[in-house]
Amino acid sequence: MKTKRKKRRVPLEIIAVRRGNRLAERELKGDGFHSRTRVERSKKVYSRKAKHKKETEE
Repeated sequence: MKTKRKKRRVPLEIIAVRRGNRLAERELKGDGFHSRTRVERSKKVYSRKAKHKKETEE
């Protein structure tokens, strides 16, 4: 009895392009973890740091 071969879900061309993109990004940014997106900080977040405080005293 013949067995059915499973079809590849993602074509080899797309796999090659993705791998190339990963390698190019790795060359650009270097090794290690680099987040793709950064969460935007709200203006309402409280911070005690001097650089975030408004300078009202003059």
